[in-house]
Amino acid sequence: MKLPKFISSNIVLKITSLNAVVITIRLIVSAFIQRLLAVTVGEAGYASIGQVRNVLAMLTSTSTLGTFNGVVKYVAEFKSNQPELSKVFSTVSVFAIIGSLISAAVLFFGSSYLSDYLFQSQDYIYIFQLLAVIVPFIAVGRVVNAVVSGLSDYKRYAKIELISYLLATGALVIGLYTSELQGVIIAIALAPVIQLIVLAFVFGKTLNAHVKLKSLNLNVLYKNKLLAFTLMSFISTFLLNYVELFIRTLVADEISINEAGYWTAITFISKNYMVFATGLFTLYVLPKFASIHNKHEFKVEVFNIYKTILPIFGIGMLLVYLLKDYIILLIYPDFSGMKPLFKWQLLGDFVRLGALVLSHQFLAKRLVKSFVITEVISLALFFILSKVFIQYFGTEGIVIAHFVRYIIYFIIVVLVIRGYYNSTTSKSE
Repeated sequence: MKLPKFISSNIVLKITSLNAVVITIRLIVSAFIQRLLAVTVGEAGYASIGQVRNVLAMLTSTSTLGTFNGVVKYVAEFKSNQPELSKVFSTVSVFAIIGSLISAAVLFFGSSYLSDYLFQSQDYIYIFQLLAVIVPFIAVGRVVNAVVSGLSDYKRYAKIELISYLLATGALVIGLYTSELQGVIIAIALAPVIQLIVLAFVFGKTLNAHVKLKSLNLNVLYKNKLLAFTLMSFISTFLLNYVELFIRTLVADEISINEAGYWTAITFISKNYMVFATGLFTLYVLPKFASIHNKHEFKVEVFNIYKTILPIFGIGMLLVYLLKDYIILLIYPDFSGMKPLFKWQLLGDFVRLGALVLSHQFLAKRLVKSFVITEVISLALFFILSKVFIQYFGTEGIVIAHFVRYIIYFIIVVLVIRGYYNSTTSKSE
């Protein structure tokens, strides 16, 4: 199907529209699956699923020592420079081997402790031992995904995302009907393996053209450059998911496990529509910012991104808010307690979207100090405000903290980027 001219001539709209097709299908399928899970496993089961998803997200960082954004950046820069690409992938291979071994050892030998800490039960030891085996697949899949993103191959990215999601969903349904909650958790754990198989089929030939396995000699010539991304990934992915694990446990302890399920459900809705932005960030924003070298070009590009995606997201989020009663009725029929959470979560996500566009400049320019400071402030705000607000507003306090956190974070990011360009301008004069 040929895209309209006004879309095909705007790369941001082009990527967004292709993503929209994939994500619309995902949302329809997800609505069915979430209702199935809500009715079958209930609020408590939903909270447990949230814990497993957070652990998996943390493993996407630790299994490759957080090199994803570094691979995206350097593939975008060196896609036509095979010798430099070989150096990058040689270093990434070493990082992935080390990260996978450490992650697998912690999961396997710490399975009893992790089960007790995250689930207050010894019934989940098996999942951590299974994840220990799956870690290498997560690492390889993460690296290949970074290559897809670095090449800005948005058509194949969309195809990989859709096929992987549908196959993983099929596995989840089978798990649900054969072993209920346990089957669901196993299916979620196996999702990275499914995605890697899809990646191999869809992207195998292109990957082989850019990653010459014979030229990999496990050197670490890009060690220092990639270690910067390791630190940034640890902050943005590992600590973020750790904070979410903590907050879910806090809600369960301070209020109830059912309330933890409501918060998990609203964050899952949030992550579903924020997937629209994730593809745009990795396929367009990061590679584009990496190629921009002055303040004027940066401002023009940010304005172009904002005027393209903010109205689309704003309308979408408004529709989610207006239809919240129907969403709860159709997808989460017994989760009426999540209704007050929509407003603050949606407002926070809108501000977050604007802030994340700007903060990708830190990744594009490898501004490690700026990235780390702003992310730590953001996470600290969420952690502290959640603990304070939950005492006054209950579970709603968590989403209020989410909103306030991103307002402050947005302001800080604007000030830091302005300072960066002011300093680079003064140096060039």
